[in-house]
Amino acid sequence: MNMPPPAPDPLPRGIRFVGDGERASRALLMRLEELGLHRYVSQIQSGDVRSVCLRRDLARSRMPHGDTTRLASELDLGSRHEARDLECEILLAMLAAPQPFEYPGYEELAAAVNVRLGIVDAAARTQLAFDTAEAERPADYWTYDEERGFTVLPGKSLIAALERATQPDASGRLYSFSCYRATEYVILLAIARELATVNPPLLARLQLQWETQAIKSGRFHEAFLYDLGSMEEPLPSHYYVPGDRVWFRNPDERSSDIAGYEGSWVFYLGGGLFSNFWKRDAPYTLTTKAVEIFHWRHGARDGSTMDESIVERMT
Repeated sequence: MNMPPPAPDPLPRGIRFVGDGERASRALLMRLEELGLHRYVSQIQSGDVRSVCLRRDLARSRMPHGDTTRLASELDLGSRHEARDLECEILLAMLAAPQPFEYPGYEELAAAVNVRLGIVDAAARTQLAFDTAEAERPADYWTYDEERGFTVLPGKSLIAALERATQPDASGRLYSFSCYRATEYVILLAIARELATVNPPLLARLQLQWETQAIKSGRFHEAFLYDLGSMEEPLPSHYYVPGDRVWFRNPDERSSDIAGYEGSWVFYLGGGLFSNFWKRDAPYTLTTKAVEIFHWRHGARDGSTMDESIVERMT
């Protein structure tokens, strides 16, 4: 039987600056030199646009077929415990991107990297009580209205409210969430923390927004996120950047009809690991997450409920 040839290694297109490309790329190269990564990159210039990419030979040897999940082990990066190493993994994965990350300048790139660092930190600290029907928040920071959703009480810090809702270390208890809404809170927390440093007036606007009405679901995606890759131009199946929000779809028709088991939203933490909002000290690998979702079909009962004890026993 003839097997199809493996997909070719994607061409690294890296980080592209579409504004003052020369100044921005120079600032990026200085940061890469501080991190000891400058020897891994090459530059491409086209008019005012500058791109900084991972060297193709390094991408081929360290990230075959665009697989970034072994990047930390390949380069001996302790990404889960060292912020500097995690920054290195983020930048190297971005520099290897088969579709370019575009920024108007270096400051925007630096903020984006900081937000990714914040997402990984917040996701690793998050633990929730799984509940597809109920939702709750700390009553001393949040209030609920059918029209406005969960909003922050006036005078209460948005950052503290998000921490207390998602992190048991801050609140002393677990609150019920869907994994989708939890990803929004983790992203919002990382953005708010970065704004507290680089743009306090914008943080004040964000605070006022969440005191007035929650932005959620499709509107949240449109306001704060963008997709890299598409159905027409998909990314390599093992290409992830720490801080990515990832959807694992449940392909089983029967169990995917159960509310909350259509799939699973997680964050890529780096080092080949994905967040586990229900057991934060046991992050998933790509394999363990896929196996868990596979066994949902065995835990499905009556087409409407899931026996988690069966799933846990089989995984």
